[in-house]
Amino acid sequence: MEQQLAKAMLQFELFNPPADGPKFEDVVFQFNPSELSYDKSAQIAEITIPGLDSPLQQFVRGNSEKLTLDLFFDTTDDGMGTNATSVTQRTDKIYQLIKIDSDRHAPPICTFYWNEKFPGSSLGKKSDTANSDKTGASAGEKGSERRNGFRCIVESVKQKFTFFSPEGIPLRATLTVTLREYKTLAEQLAQLNLKSPDRTQSHVLQNGDTLSGMAAQFYQHSSDWRFIADANGIEDPRRLTPGLFLTIPPTR
Repeated sequence: MEQQLAKAMLQFELFNPPADGPKFEDVVFQFNPSELSYDKSAQIAEITIPGLDSPLQQFVRGNSEKLTLDLFFDTTDDGMGTNATSVTQRTDKIYQLIKIDSDRHAPPICTFYWNEKFPGSSLGKKSDTANSDKTGASAGEKGSERRNGFRCIVESVKQKFTFFSPEGIPLRATLTVTLREYKTLAEQLAQLNLKSPDRTQSHVLQNGDTLSGMAAQFYQHSSDWRFIADANGIEDPRRLTPGLFLTIPPTR
């Protein structure tokens, strides 16, 4: 049985009133891209302290991820004479995604899809079975940056037309498209599921757990294990019962 080729595409959101719900339209690429280039970075500040060998590194924030891909288009199969089909009939569907939508007053929000094994589709899997809370929800259910597509806005479109009919109709083109990651504030907070050592949390004891290990996980300092022991009335940290719910108190 012949395997069907999965086609890459950009899906963009049509502007609709909230009561109508979201609606989408697909732009399927004529040919799949030969490579994808992702660029994700973090902004790091250096804190200089006199007398140290090197400055301390302080995470400030993440920067928007970018995806760049080259797309090839060709309409020579439709003929190259006076009735040739311009390749712009295909390329303009991509080009329109960087233009301002009159209803939204901005370019549309898009999502790049190809298949389920998308870069980032395995993020957070390790913690799904390792951590759970009193509701039984796993870490992956409460917050995960896992993805099967790249939600974005089109940042740039570079068009290069490389073959023309005798009448000057463009028949081949390569588009270099850069997509910039798009996330709302609510989506980011839900995905990150940030935890803080200055708020009370809970933890279900697993086989092999130690108080020092939990202190390292929640406080970033294994030596702070006494906060957990005192809050839960644990006199012997070497005798822990799996399945027991522990309160992880704030450190200040």
